[in-house]
Amino acid sequence: MKLYVNLGASSYPIYIRNHILEDAEEYISQIFAGRKIMIVSDDHVYPLYGEKLRETLAEAFECYSLVLPHGEATKNFQSLPLIYNAMLEVKMSRSDLLIALGGGVIGDLAGFAAASYLRGVKFVQIPTSLLAQVDSSVGGKVAVDLPQGKNLVGAFYQPSLVLIDPSVLGTLPKRFINDGMGEVIKYGCIKDKSLFMDLEAHCSFADLKEELPRIIYRCVDIKRIVVEADQFDTGERMLLNFGHTLAHTIEQYYHYRRESHGEAVAIGMYQITRLAEEKGLTLPGEAKRMKRLLEAYGLPYECALPLKELLGAITLDKKNMAGRLNIILLHSIGDSYIYPTSPSFFTDGKEERRI
Repeated sequence: MKLYVNLGASSYPIYIRNHILEDAEEYISQIFAGRKIMIVSDDHVYPLYGEKLRETLAEAFECYSLVLPHGEATKNFQSLPLIYNAMLEVKMSRSDLLIALGGGVIGDLAGFAAASYLRGVKFVQIPTSLLAQVDSSVGGKVAVDLPQGKNLVGAFYQPSLVLIDPSVLGTLPKRFINDGMGEVIKYGCIKDKSLFMDLEAHCSFADLKEELPRIIYRCVDIKRIVVEADQFDTGERMLLNFGHTLAHTIEQYYHYRRESHGEAVAIGMYQITRLAEEKGLTLPGEAKRMKRLLEAYGLPYECALPLKELLGAITLDKKNMAGRLNIILLHSIGDSYIYPTSPSFFTDGKEERRI
């Protein structure tokens, strides 16, 4: 299966196929005519797929690799010099290529390094987690975290190619499959009621597994359409952030050591929908329906944290523009919209309210 993100000079193809990793050289040769390639990965993914990828590419290219610790804590400024130094040591130029082989952390971090090294070198996304395959590898958002919040420093920098291999998901721990399902459910909530209903009909990842390439394709296609309409996240692309205003603050509050990103998104989606229903902004019953689906796929919907603990981080949210916080709500499942408000939306003076 192939998709094409049409962004003029920044356009690129996306290929989705089981075992496509084995043919990576064939696809990379179509978009890269240079000599040197740096593979950036982590210590979970590289032992599984890194050496195989490097051997495949070494037939046509001069290949190097850098392996970083896994986890969100790696996505910070201190990791960037490690990537820059590795590229400088092998004298990589602007005509060379960086490959991000891993989940969302590696994709965001390596992508930001590619955007900033020598003011920009080509890079390829090879996502190995479900969350990265359906969401973060597509669209060109690259970033690092700050102590004050997630993804606060970054850029819009599109990859030259995305290779998605659903077969690699067989090596993921169950928690990180569930993590990715948080983003899959998000796409059903914001844009595709039929996808949401398909997920309801299967009610477990094991039951869904045979249809996984098709599910990934549907999620990526939704993102492609939204990104083509709003590359720089000033309008419709904000819909992709459904649940994320609360999710990012939950992740930060627990120093990225408790809820994973997809788990935090699940909590954020349910809690903001529950609040919106109370205010008459969402059709009654949608939060309950969402809760049932989250439970079926092993995802949380609450974390018992007082909202007052999160208000400081919410005010720093990237969707806070000109003193207004743009949050994403649902009219109903499959029909989302941007709602300008303020951080007080979450408390209404009830700072002890828990989510």
